[in-house]
Amino acid sequence: MLLHALLLVAVYVFQGMIFTYMRLNGLVPLLLPVVTTGVAIYEGRYAGGMTGLFAGILCDISFNEPVGIFTVILTLTGLSVGAMADSVIMRSFVTYYLSCFVVLVFSAFVQMFSMMSNPATSIPLQPLLSTAIQQTIYSLVFALPIWFFVRALGKRAERVSPSGRPL
Repeated sequence: MLLHALLLVAVYVFQGMIFTYMRLNGLVPLLLPVVTTGVAIYEGRYAGGMTGLFAGILCDISFNEPVGIFTVILTLTGLSVGAMADSVIMRSFVTYYLSCFVVLVFSAFVQMFSMMSNPATSIPLQPLLSTAIQQTIYSLVFALPIWFFVRALGKRAERVSPSGRPL
């Protein structure tokens, strides 16, 4: 879990401090849901749920969204994607990338919904959809380098026995 925490903090720093200066059309990539999805696919529902919980807390600290919304969403994402990886879906790059796409689209919808439902920030749907599509594509670009890290963590977890000792 220490390695997961280090990965989350590193991605959080990149997302919040580095990529804010590398905006593309005013957008910053959303990377913490990608980490949650990757950990869930390669390590299962428990590690995915815990990663999602902490990633959600970090997202809620960063964004001006309703309090706790990303904590709930990313925790449920980690649990559900991890449960599917434990039983139904394959642990592969294609599955990871498609899952990241779905999670990022859902995260964009949550951000859009909070902006559309707030009467003080009544923004038309078309600019919100355009922004959501651009942010999803921009975030998917960084899913590839993150994949190497979450896959390496998953392979490391496979080499450890249930007692916690390396095999």
